[in-house]
Amino acid sequence: MSRPLRCQEVVELVTDYLEGALSARDRRRFEAHIAGCEHCTRYLEQLRRTIATVGRLPRETLPDELRDDLLAAFRAWRE
Repeated sequence: MSRPLRCQEVVELVTDYLEGALSARDRRRFEAHIAGCEHCTRYLEQLRRTIATVGRLPRETLPDELRDDLLAAFRAWRE
């Protein structure tokens, strides 16, 4: 059996989880951790709410240069 995930690992995997990009094994490990960790559950829900809120913003409210800068920052952060 796989060892349980630590909170730091959950934080690192949350984007892949939300995008459905985890393997079945890692998804099970992620969901097992979330089921027993109040803090990580809260973090996951905060991210879901943030994504839903940002998704409702009209695209034209965000200048292209700022959008590109944000995307570059998120890509660099994930690496």
